[in-house]
Amino acid sequence: MASMNLYSLVLLVVALVSTPLAVVAGDPDILTDFVMPMMWGMPMNITGDYFTYTGFGGWELPVTSFTVQKASMVEFPALNGQSVSYAKLRFPPGTVNPTHTHPRASELLLVIEGALSVGFVDTAGKLYTKDLVAGDMFVFPKGLVHYQSNHGSNLAVALSAFGSANAGTVSVPVTVFGTGIDDAVLAKSFKTDLPTVLKLKAALTPPPKH
Repeated sequence: MASMNLYSLVLLVVALVSTPLAVVAGDPDILTDFVMPMMWGMPMNITGDYFTYTGFGGWELPVTSFTVQKASMVEFPALNGQSVSYAKLRFPPGTVNPTHTHPRASELLLVIEGALSVGFVDTAGKLYTKDLVAGDMFVFPKGLVHYQSNHGSNLAVALSAFGSANAGTVSVPVTVFGTGIDDAVLAKSFKTDLPTVLKLKAALTPPPKH
């Protein structure tokens, strides 16, 4: 009974947060070819190296949990003003990229190894799902709650392209249960009891910093 209570609560969270999290924004247009990097208030002397990112190459360590490697304007400054970025996602068997949104960009996912089950919820509360294999692509509309999961027995790898240099990520579980919202508010919002809320918060609240 307790497990069903938690399962029902998770489904309710996704349904309720899909609409308010759909508030979105986008990158501003720039009036130059690209944003010139500055040092001490002066333009830097750049070469083709500035427009090159090599972080996705090389040998990779085995992973036991879901990992994401980003190439946004933070990691790749040349993307500033270009309204595009990438991420490399790695899913060991049985792992998931939990429900989340990207408030500033749509996401175009390409599976390059293995298989993934994916889905998103629109603002009317309808769930769209698909099982993907290597070579398949799937688009997640801007600002909508979505996820990816590896139900298989082999590693899955995907590349995601975003229509923003800084798409942003809002984790649904962490945002709702891991940011200090009052327990009583959460219990009333999701029509559950305090022990259930506390159990979820215990798993999602970051440990205190020392």
